[in-house]
Amino acid sequence: MTDDLVLRRQVCFALYTASRALTDVYRPLLDEFGLTYPQYLVLLALWERPDDARTVSELGAELRLDSGTLSPLLKRLEGAGLVVRRRSALDERRVEVGLTDQGRALRQRVDHVPLCVARATGLDLDELVTLRDTLTRVTDTIHRQKEQ
Repeated sequence: MTDDLVLRRQVCFALYTASRALTDVYRPLLDEFGLTYPQYLVLLALWERPDDARTVSELGAELRLDSGTLSPLLKRLEGAGLVVRRRSALDERRVEVGLTDQGRALRQRVDHVPLCVARATGLDLDELVTLRDTLTRVTDTIHRQKEQ
């Protein structure tokens, strides 16, 4: 009989420590630009459609962040001159977030970050893609189950 309550056998512990380790890799890379990892994630989402404003609720859904977490991130990014927040012209209850010119330009300055992080993992490209796809599947499955 095996003991399922051994720390090193826990998938959650492996994910937790891997997440912390990756965040530690990102920290010095992003510090150079005055960004935190969550701010970087917001910018990644905005850079996918750099000329389109996104609502706070759209960003929250994509990043799986609640507005209480997302709003302070957006406020700091706006203070840094990277994004602008404004009320929707169609519905004043909605707040739209768009990139400034400075926010768009930052994309090119951080384009080396993914490669640096990939190298730090010691995995090859196929392994990284498989890991990402597996983690995405796990996350999507858990979220679907929660919604049922």
